Amino acid sequence: MLSYQGAPARTGLPQSATLAANERIRAIQATGESVVHLAFGEAGLPVLPEVAAALSAAATENSYGPTAGTDAVRAAAAGFLSRRGVPTEPEQIVAGPGSKPLLYALLTVLPGDIVLPRPSWVSYAAQAALAGKEVIWVDVPGHTGGVPDPEALENSLLEARWRGQRPGVLVLTSPDNPTGTTPGAELVRQVCAVAERYGLVVISDEIYRDLAHDPDSVLSPATVFPERTIITTGLSKATALGGWRLGFCRIPATREGAQLRERLVGVASEVWSNPAMPVQTAAGYLLDEPTEVREYVRAGRELHRKVVTEAHRLLIAAGASCRAPGGGFYLYPDLEPARERFALRSGMDLAEVLLTKYRVGVLCGEAFGDDPRALRFRMATSLLYGADDVQRWEALHSADPVALPWIADALNRLAEAVDDLTGGSTG
Repeated sequence: MLSYQGAPARTGLPQSATLAANERIRAIQATGESVVHLAFGEAGLPVLPEVAAALSAAATENSYGPTAGTDAVRAAAAGFLSRRGVPTEPEQIVAGPGSKPLLYALLTVLPGDIVLPRPSWVSYAAQAALAGKEVIWVDVPGHTGGVPDPEALENSLLEARWRGQRPGVLVLTSPDNPTGTTPGAELVRQVCAVAERYGLVVISDEIYRDLAHDPDSVLSPATVFPERTIITTGLSKATALGGWRLGFCRIPATREGAQLRERLVGVASEVWSNPAMPVQTAAGYLLDEPTEVREYVRAGRELHRKVVTEAHRLLIAAGASCRAPGGGFYLYPDLEPARERFALRSGMDLAEVLLTKYRVGVLCGEAFGDDPRALRFRMATSLLYGADDVQRWEALHSADPVALPWIADALNRLAEAVDDLTGGSTG
């Protein structure tokens, strides 16, 4: 049952690892040094002019609005999800200032501890701690990420209950951050079946859904486990508007879902009052998906696919192990051969060497819940598209973006660093 249970928040968390890494790298770049910035998951694309015009036209909308979002933006969001095979009514939608605060608000009003794939996005575990919840980690299969191994999930749930924990919420991501993979439909079905047997609520983070390299490859848990699946998404990735902070979630159309929505809106009313009104107007335009928006998303998806696929090829050639990408712009390499060559003891050591010796910025796997000793890291290729909007537009419309000098140079610097660390093709 989707019921409310309050929990005391834990304070004293450090700054988000992704934001801290971005600020450190930007500070180095501000001194004039060149850094291949792979540590931050920003979409890296220019703003579509029609979207900027929609925001500008709404600039005078300075009154408070409905906490859950305007009728127009909720109707647009419902249509957006319905076109992706998840029938949705506007009453099921709650909008907020990004999907991130919505995720946190959900964790505060849903009962039980949080079950997370390992590795998974840095903020899930941090938000669980803020909400006073424990995290139950479950390893992902060797070939993919975002969804735990079903057998390991069941074993972990049994062990958690034996320890006195109360597993209540399972967070899934497809396509995945940090591995850049897209879990197969059968794996999603199996995990949802386990969640149903153990009475879990599923939060399906679908912020990267439209960036799946094969858009038809994504199966939303809401289509196989609709009564207990909540979808979260937003404008940050496919439409590259992370700084605008607009997200929304879809609540199940059940009696318990209606109760959850009421409690979620209650939290929202005390924390952010309502999403920014001008941004909601622009979001409504985006979510209605006129031709220019659909073309922009398609072009962005192709750019991400081409660049991250080439980066994966270069990493493998240079001696890294790495899952093949299936969506978005992330890779999750393992540089185990570098351990003895450079006396590395942890992923944090590796990330520090990459930044200080090679001027390549990445985020160590430990930030995503991974084994601190593992020499794994997450990298994002999306900030390689250009230093300004002129270069970014050229990359977006290029038939061969990896041949553009600024992208090719960055990828070659990455490959040279990995080759030197591992012994790669020259070792």
